[in-house]
Amino acid sequence: MAANIAFILICSGLVFLMTPALAFFYGGLERRKNILNTMMMVICVMGLASIVWIAVGYSLSFSGSGSFIGNLDKVFLNGVSMTEGDGIPDGLFAFFQMMFALITTGILTGSVAGRMRFSAIFLFIAIWLVVVYAPLAHMVWGGGFLDQIGSIDFAGGNVVHISSGISGLVLAVVLGRRREYHLAEYRPHNVPFVVLGAGLLWFGWFGFNAGSALAADGLAIHAGLVTNTAAAAAMLSWMLIEKVLNGKPTVVGACTGAVVGLVAITPGAGFVSLWSSILIGLLVSPFCYFFIAVIKQRLGFDDALDAFGCHGIGGIFGGIVTGIFADPSVGGRTGLIYGGVDLFVAQLESIIFTLFFAGAASFIIISIIKLFMPIRVTDQEEALGLDLGEHEESAYPTFMGLDS
Repeated sequence: MAANIAFILICSGLVFLMTPALAFFYGGLERRKNILNTMMMVICVMGLASIVWIAVGYSLSFSGSGSFIGNLDKVFLNGVSMTEGDGIPDGLFAFFQMMFALITTGILTGSVAGRMRFSAIFLFIAIWLVVVYAPLAHMVWGGGFLDQIGSIDFAGGNVVHISSGISGLVLAVVLGRRREYHLAEYRPHNVPFVVLGAGLLWFGWFGFNAGSALAADGLAIHAGLVTNTAAAAAMLSWMLIEKVLNGKPTVVGACTGAVVGLVAITPGAGFVSLWSSILIGLLVSPFCYFFIAVIKQRLGFDDALDAFGCHGIGGIFGGIVTGIFADPSVGGRTGLIYGGVDLFVAQLESIIFTLFFAGAASFIIISIIKLFMPIRVTDQEEALGLDLGEHEESAYPTFMGLDS
């Protein structure tokens, strides 16, 4: 057990790193006047989600035998052993899973960058963790409904990416578009921050996927290999798309491609073969690129940093291809190309359920919050920037007062 403990402790640290990494990734993509607010929406979950998880999140996710949610037997980790468990101590499992709650809530904030009140998103996240995230974690990894129907999700396609993506999209639609949407060009203000964030996300993702084996074994090695391979293939695929369509590949595009590849391999990292991870990476980039460049524009919603376009669409794609390529020699589950029709159907059912459950719950939560407080900043605050309006800070004092 000692080797497993050391491995999962390291993986927990890697997954924790993904949250500040996401703050840099999102912050670099946003406008200069909103970088601190954008980063704050992400890093605040390091405090908020940690406390909610310890208090009730872990208990609701991993206790009891209910189909849709756990119970309160393990509030504040009551009765959770720090020395005994199945492969690793239960307390270490709780610690590892806490990091997933952090990064998931950080992801959804990308959809509302530049226009949502910090107090409103803070309250939304606190409620969302209990009402959406904990039930989904229980249904997938706690022996609940989605596990019972036979679907699989190795490291969080449904629980992390689809849930956060669709929830972010719901928030974006309820809030409405940014004041200059389609009137001004929104360009990343700090591309080196995007590279830094993407690089650290890629690094942390090894803990995310390999650690989900919950042991220092061959499955963890396999999950790490397919994770890197899918990300590499998706990066090259996105670069090729930009070269063909626009004449030149971009740094932001390469980083985005790597991220969607990481998203797509997450649900199947412990189930699909190495060769299929190449196909998964190569194919996810066209899907996400088309959604962001064409579908999003036609539908007209303002998913500011493409949280749904990358994580929602990437997660949906990843869940579907897991049902297609799951190799019985890897994780013991049989995908469509090996004759496993039941698994493929279960994957589709789990994706549809997650979209409706997380989307509907998010709409209800934000609608209730909207009754008691304004959820959007004023036009003046949006024009000046949320760094000043929401936090009375400026990342770049030299540029104060400039609309950029």
